Amino acid sequence: MKKKLIIAIDGYSSCGKSTFARAIAKELNYIFIDSGAMYRAVTLYCMRRDFIGKGNINIEGIIRELKDIHIEFVYNPDIAEYETFLNSENVEKEIRGIEVSAHVSRISQIPEVRARMVELQRQIGVFKGIVMDGRDIGTVVFPDADLKIFMTALVEIRAKRRYDELINKGVNVDFEEIRKNIVARDITDENRDISPLRRADDAIVLDNSRMTVEEQMTWVRQIIEKKINGS
Repeated sequence: MKKKLIIAIDGYSSCGKSTFARAIAKELNYIFIDSGAMYRAVTLYCMRRDFIGKGNINIEGIIRELKDIHIEFVYNPDIAEYETFLNSENVEKEIRGIEVSAHVSRISQIPEVRARMVELQRQIGVFKGIVMDGRDIGTVVFPDADLKIFMTALVEIRAKRRYDELINKGVNVDFEEIRKNIVARDITDENRDISPLRRADDAIVLDNSRMTVEEQMTWVRQIIEKKINGS
């Protein structure tokens, strides 16, 4: 049996971290932990309990019930993807809704919520064989990960990717506005009080400014093979 790894992928916004992480997980038959989906699931729970909505947020109520929140990812062979389950209920479609999107930022900023999510993420990773992307995976969630990758790309490249993505969805956007938003988000990510964006000392940097997903996969396959074989 091949050695299983914990693979942590951190980096700046719009670098294609999730796409890259999903591709690695699919190729290795690993679990892809979607950290964003976990915060969305907590948000859905809070909405159902009327802890958030109409401009109000009941932080005490949220903190009180955090231990009652259990999240897992279950493989659906029909779509060949992992889906998000909240307390044994498939909520994959619900958590992608507009209302959840409107509230998830406020929920994710609560320190106790982040601590609970880290706890759950570590529980999922106890048997290894996982890939997870985010901002603090290699520094906070899995500081002992077998492989840490820190992704970056030129701001203009990231803005163009985001611009193309939105245009393809039929959203009318301004390129310069997107570029400014990405710069602002970089500053926020690097300077936030809770789990700021940092490259782990032992992370391998991947600048994918001029790389396709397949080129990134070719690059990472060699690294993974060495890790699995212990070389």
